[in-house]
Amino acid sequence: MLSSLSLFTRLLKWPLRLLVKFKIVPDNPLNQLGIVTERPLFYICHTESASDLATLRRVCQQLSLPDPLASVSLNGQQLPRTLFLEKPHQLIGGRAKTQALQQGQALLAAHLADPTLQAQLMPAAILWGRAPGKENSIKWLLGEAHSPNWLAKLVIVLISGRHTLVRLSKPVDLQQMAAQFGAAEDTARKLLRMSRIHFYRQRLAATGPKLMNRSQLFNALLATPALKKAIADEASSKRISPSAAQQEARKLLQEIAADYRTSTLRFGDRILSWLWQRLYNGIKINNADMLRDLAQKGHEIVYVPCHRSHMDYLLLSYIIYHQGLVPPHIAAGINLNFWPAGTLFRRGGAFFIRRSFSGNKLYSAVFREYLSLLFMKGYAVKYYTEGGRSRTGRLLTPKTGMLAMTVQSMLRGIDRPVTLVPVYLGYEHVMEVNTYLSELQGSGKKKESVTGVLKAIRNLRDYGYGYVNFGEPISLNQYLNQQAPDWKGEINALEAPKPQWLNPVVAKLSDQIMRHINQAAALNSINMLALCLLASDKQTLTRQELLQQLTCYLQLQQQAPYHRLVSLPEMSPEQMIDHAEKMQKIQVSRDSFGELISLTPANAVLMSYYRNNVLHLFILPAILAAAVLRQGQLHQQQLLILVEQLYGLLRQELYLYVPSVSQYSKTILQQLTSQGLLLQDGDLYQAPAQHSREYFMLDLLAHNAEHTLQRYAMVFNLLRAHGPLNRAELEQQSHQLAQRLLALHGINAPEYYDKNLFATLSQALKAEGYTQLDQDNRVNATASLANLAKTVNLLLRSEVLQSINSIMPEQIPQT
Repeated sequence: MLSSLSLFTRLLKWPLRLLVKFKIVPDNPLNQLGIVTERPLFYICHTESASDLATLRRVCQQLSLPDPLASVSLNGQQLPRTLFLEKPHQLIGGRAKTQALQQGQALLAAHLADPTLQAQLMPAAILWGRAPGKENSIKWLLGEAHSPNWLAKLVIVLISGRHTLVRLSKPVDLQQMAAQFGAAEDTARKLLRMSRIHFYRQRLAATGPKLMNRSQLFNALLATPALKKAIADEASSKRISPSAAQQEARKLLQEIAADYRTSTLRFGDRILSWLWQRLYNGIKINNADMLRDLAQKGHEIVYVPCHRSHMDYLLLSYIIYHQGLVPPHIAAGINLNFWPAGTLFRRGGAFFIRRSFSGNKLYSAVFREYLSLLFMKGYAVKYYTEGGRSRTGRLLTPKTGMLAMTVQSMLRGIDRPVTLVPVYLGYEHVMEVNTYLSELQGSGKKKESVTGVLKAIRNLRDYGYGYVNFGEPISLNQYLNQQAPDWKGEINALEAPKPQWLNPVVAKLSDQIMRHINQAAALNSINMLALCLLASDKQTLTRQELLQQLTCYLQLQQQAPYHRLVSLPEMSPEQMIDHAEKMQKIQVSRDSFGELISLTPANAVLMSYYRNNVLHLFILPAILAAAVLRQGQLHQQQLLILVEQLYGLLRQELYLYVPSVSQYSKTILQQLTSQGLLLQDGDLYQAPAQHSREYFMLDLLAHNAEHTLQRYAMVFNLLRAHGPLNRAELEQQSHQLAQRLLALHGINAPEYYDKNLFATLSQALKAEGYTQLDQDNRVNATASLANLAKTVNLLLRSEVLQSINSIMPEQIPQT
């Protein structure tokens, strides 16, 4: 059956080596797909094409898999190894059928006859160019037909051959299928029907839905009832003609809308591949198989990453593209819409959003309709719930506007499951980190420009490793079913007022997204060294002390993991130190006693940013360590109560989530005891001997909670001594006290300069019932705050507590 096809395939071997360059997804299919090389392996492809088959042969040769042209002997019967669903279209006439149905029946019958066979049937999708095509285009010319004729295929290979994606999927167990469904013709048809659906979803996941050209898109949007009403309202309120109002709406669409082009993606892929090799030692990716599973199941994916750097825009889209999925449309700040970057970003899928809608009802309506259209058409979308880049390394309080519009789009009646995918982005070096502290200290944020881009390019150097960890997905359909069971009754109610449940549900959802981001954190050499060195006096440790502390933290996350999706370094502690030295993050000095590892004063400030990326992973162990160190001996129950007291505030500030705080704390105590950092006598815990190595290590661990506890103590004591205060006064005075504490103790950490952290704490105190508003809308301490303040004070070093009390103002200055 394969004789003529086999001949053409072999003839195409060498020409296609020059014309075709492919990317295999997943990267390591033998392990990731569970292929058992000892069992017979068959392939199923969509189109009976010599170019497809020749490409698949190269892939199989590269992966040491069986040759697709070879036959397989089952029960003495020679069967072709490769099945094809369709034959190509003909230039003239109809299209013949393949032998896939008969081959499928023969395979199933062979397994019924011999249950020991256990052959595997692996789908192999060959996607040329990954262009989605455009609506109302000429399919054969643009190569959009599923099974193009030989002339169209020649054009496709010439144009798109070097951008080919080969997507291998988990093999079907033929023995299991035969045992469950038999070997009748209907079963074979079911197998082929499943394969067709599989290949359709593979293609859609890799290319995305067809694109509308911009003029068609604008006309469609301007014709929607919501925008017609908004345009009429604009004309009425500003006393202009309807055509002038419509022209203003069209200008807003031109400002907002992406101009997605596959050619830009291809060009960007080449540039970024070169750039990552220059900038990074590698990009570490975790949990990407979850993405491919969601896409295969037909989910519309909304990516919601944290925001550390402008590099995020490029890195995440690049990674998604190389996972065999279509890059998303990206919500980007209007500040990035400058020449020439704005044009390139827009053609790469960016759509631009103003920082504030400022009561501009027409802009709000235009943006909402555009976003809804993206969802209705099935385009993947990416936006940053934090709104801007974090200047401290911690997650920012989420802004809920884009998320609310996403939920409102669900009320338009999207007929696909929509899934939010939180993404943790981490770096061993953030290129803007030097500017963040100066911005926190009061210098203005510099406007993005061509000059700034050129300067950044000139300063490019070794940035270590980048990390892209995909968090646990959130099904928006299921979430709404749980939080607002009657939400489907609001579908298509365009003229209805905003549902009352919308704001609280979106606020709760945004917090859950942030917790899922933090659950997928990446530990690396730089943030772990920052945790260790910033906790030490003068940010200096001996090499041996540093190795011991790194080992302690690694064991803690291995034996008492914060979450299963947290990724650990692949380096040993020794390698981590050497790597950081090579990156010039630390300095190593030597004397007759050995090596000292330290941070320069400038680097100490910058390293606090990376420590803050992962502080949430160690804050509860640090609280427990501080409690034992400061209070001598404590019963387990006392420690558990103490952690429970603080957990509510920590959860809101650091977006913590553990299923059981009590059980997690017990696991931490057990692990610290096994390492010798705590001594246990029944249910009583105490610190090791004061001059021991273990006591020193416990003190370093405890120090990771010190800055957080200091800020808590300042706010609690200020509120108790001078309350009630209006919220602005409380936040301003807390910030000023922090500046005084910085000067007294030589602290230089970015979070002390961030006024937003005090605002977050103020909100958390109210949410947890530690404060309440009086009749004058002033913040007043409740009785429970006194107990919490006492607990926090007992966790602080005496000299720090004394400083806080000494700098506490006798009265609040009038503002």
